[in-house]
Amino acid sequence: MSDREVMEAALFAAGGALDALTLGKLLGKPKKHVISVALDLLKEYSSRETGIEIIDLGERYVMQVKPKYTDVVRPLAPKELSAPMLRTLSMIAYHQPLIQSDLVDMRGNSAYDHIRELKDRGFVEAVPHGRTKLLRTTSLFADYFGLESDDPDLVKKKIVELSRLQSGQSGLNKWLGRRFVGVTPMYESLMGMCGIRDYKVINAYDPTEEELDELEDVYKLVISKGYLEKVSKYYDGEIIEVSSTTFDDLIDSIRLLENVADTERSESSIEAINDLKGRYVSKALVISKKVQPATEMVARIVSDLRLGVSSTGIMIAPDYGRSTEGVEVSEGADILIPTHKAMDGDLLERVCNKYEAVINGLKKFEDS
Repeated sequence: MSDREVMEAALFAAGGALDALTLGKLLGKPKKHVISVALDLLKEYSSRETGIEIIDLGERYVMQVKPKYTDVVRPLAPKELSAPMLRTLSMIAYHQPLIQSDLVDMRGNSAYDHIRELKDRGFVEAVPHGRTKLLRTTSLFADYFGLESDDPDLVKKKIVELSRLQSGQSGLNKWLGRRFVGVTPMYESLMGMCGIRDYKVINAYDPTEEELDELEDVYKLVISKGYLEKVSKYYDGEIIEVSSTTFDDLIDSIRLLENVADTERSESSIEAINDLKGRYVSKALVISKKVQPATEMVARIVSDLRLGVSSTGIMIAPDYGRSTEGVEVSEGADILIPTHKAMDGDLLERVCNKYEAVINGLKKFEDS
């Protein structure tokens, strides 16, 4: 048996990285010789037309499937870590050394089961720390994820680097086991405007147990502005607050998702929205009546349409009756603007309906 053949068999059987010292003991040869054989074997594999490669992780070597074949063979591979367990592992990796009790506070009691299995699989070690334990990742963790070292600073740096280089469903989100953009029902049509296909519609304001499980797969959550504190109780990932009162709101919402959106589709949507806004401004040019906005929301629409404002003008108010502060805003209004709860259709249709309500209502006063 040649040293090269033995090393090749060892890397195949190991299923993970082997360092030069371990290989040296196996071959009964010095480290320098082992590195030379490993590099020759690496070059040989790189020149072959094969689905397997050998990677140098810094005097540690691993045999693995080439990335372009990963998805093809995934169904045949051993069971991977579940999304919830991967999230637990990612928190340990990112915050290590992490106190076990702090992790349980963040992840709930299910973290105990995750820690137990992660220890059994060799990804995590637990060191006594008073009445609790300190959790760290191991060298096997580094091997499994293709890192050159299990140094905590390097692990964290690598996670951040992956996040920056591969936004969306890659990078940091891979470590969190998340694959989708989450969106509350009202904003589903925003996904179409942005060209985002991989998304989940989830009620994040008062989620059921099933919906809480679905949030495990979400790496970016889109919600209505003003609900951040409430939603943060259920979700610890990136939350994007959007609004859709005006055309400019829709454009701003699309811009907030530009790092995961289809650029061409987003720009096309923004162009169409600006065109619609221009049409409504043109329609409002013939209106001479002054108005009195009952709320800030109405004032923004009035400002968009460039209408004159007066304390004795035609009162325009939303149709929801009382505000969240308990103030009656609809009573006595001359024109009522339909709000989301009273409308069907996608976001763009709903915004158009608001502007139509203002213009059509004012035209009646112009004609009287």
